[in-house]
Amino acid sequence: MKKIHLLIITAAVILLHSCSKEISDRSMDYPALQPASQDLNAGTWKPVLLTGPTEFPVPAPIATNTPDYIAQLNEIKSFQANITDAERNSVKYWSAGAVLRWSEILRHLVALHNLPPVANGDGTYPFPNANNPLAYPQFPFANPPYAARAYAYVAAAQYDALVAAWHYKTVYNRAAPYNVDASLNVLIPRSSLPSYPSEDAVVMGVTTELLKLLFPGDQEYIQMKAEEHKRSRIIAGANVRSDLDAGEALGKSVAQKFVTRARNDRAGAAAGNQTIWTQMENDAIARNEVPWISQESPKRPPMLPLFGRVRPFLFDSLTMVTTIRPAAPPSTSSQQFKDELAEVYSYSANPTREQIRIAHFWSDGVGTYTPPGHWNAIASDDFVKQNFSEVRWARNMALLNMAMMDAAIACWDAKYFYFNPRPSQMDPRIKTTTGLPNFPSYISGHSTFSAAAATILGHIIKPNAAHYTALAKEASESRIYGAIHYRSDCVKGLETGNKVGGYAIARALTDGAE
Repeated sequence: MKKIHLLIITAAVILLHSCSKEISDRSMDYPALQPASQDLNAGTWKPVLLTGPTEFPVPAPIATNTPDYIAQLNEIKSFQANITDAERNSVKYWSAGAVLRWSEILRHLVALHNLPPVANGDGTYPFPNANNPLAYPQFPFANPPYAARAYAYVAAAQYDALVAAWHYKTVYNRAAPYNVDASLNVLIPRSSLPSYPSEDAVVMGVTTELLKLLFPGDQEYIQMKAEEHKRSRIIAGANVRSDLDAGEALGKSVAQKFVTRARNDRAGAAAGNQTIWTQMENDAIARNEVPWISQESPKRPPMLPLFGRVRPFLFDSLTMVTTIRPAAPPSTSSQQFKDELAEVYSYSANPTREQIRIAHFWSDGVGTYTPPGHWNAIASDDFVKQNFSEVRWARNMALLNMAMMDAAIACWDAKYFYFNPRPSQMDPRIKTTTGLPNFPSYISGHSTFSAAAATILGHIIKPNAAHYTALAKEASESRIYGAIHYRSDCVKGLETGNKVGGYAIARALTDGAE
């Protein structure tokens, strides 16, 4: 049986990996980026980690009348003279925006790696190893906390890199090649934005460095997408080679600040060990509560029990414990707990078709890009309609994803502080609709992620605020419909996510972009 299970997972990985390397029909529907505003003051916006936009110098570009620059214009013409249909499709794909497309690529990688390992013959479970990422199980296992962290680091790094890029664009003010040579074919919308350093190359450079850290077994694929991206900008007539080289170098320099932070944010120790897991169980027993126990067979180690100690972006660890951590759940011996358990059983025993639909729509389980990825997809679709500039795209995605990473930290802190059992553990008659996550119940991750996302998105696109709140509530309710969570898990998850989202709003109000 284990061999069959492993073969099924392997086949799924191969299929998903092959799909992730293709441009989907849906993604081609996005229009080319045409910002309503170029946000020319973005070089003054407050970065996340950079001390300022000039922390990493960018050398002055060569003049547009020099032989070297003219040779770079001729490179564009040589590409355009022999353009293929595949290259036109590539230009169209990347013209939708660098932040948008690299965010999609990141979601594909998360989905590819969101596969829990199969048990060994002796009932133990292997762990992914960053030092040997291609061995089974492949590193990483991109579960929701890992995914939230990956989305946050990439988005925040993209934002900082583009703040620096916008500063140098305004300093050097070198025109785009199609504004220098009118004979060039222009395959994307024209822009008055200075082209040096290339914003696309900045995003590509910073993202590839982070992705190679987060997904070390996929470096060949990541580099392939980077080369495709750069080539599309030349073919489009949008950038000359030196625009791209300067942007890529700046992006890679900025990435190193985020790599350094990631290596020291305590995520590497989040898996804990048997001693820690046992202590958490004993602490719950000492409080006269029923502790959470893995319902898998053999029992699987709990997912990232120390992720609550990871360093957040928007507040410090003391704030999380004193201000954000929710009060204890209803005691497992209380009447409220019994009532909430009965409610879950009623949904499990008599679900409506609409409840089943909602549970599956928000399930975001194994093989998906996780709940944070789901909210990234929602945000991307809505941001496209707002005609944001590339730098504003990055700023908004950074706010969204820092909120969801910090929501993951707050949620996992509560889960393992209280170590509350799942409904199906307390009542074996309860059958879940979409699987059973292997970690404690209180508070709901979906609720916390969704409320944090809805709160900051409602600030970014204020006319949509009520819509985002309704989506978050539905995502939260989906976990009760799926018989995975109690009512209090979801209510307190929404409250906690709202608090975290409030810290993202506080940053937004002071970053200079409002």
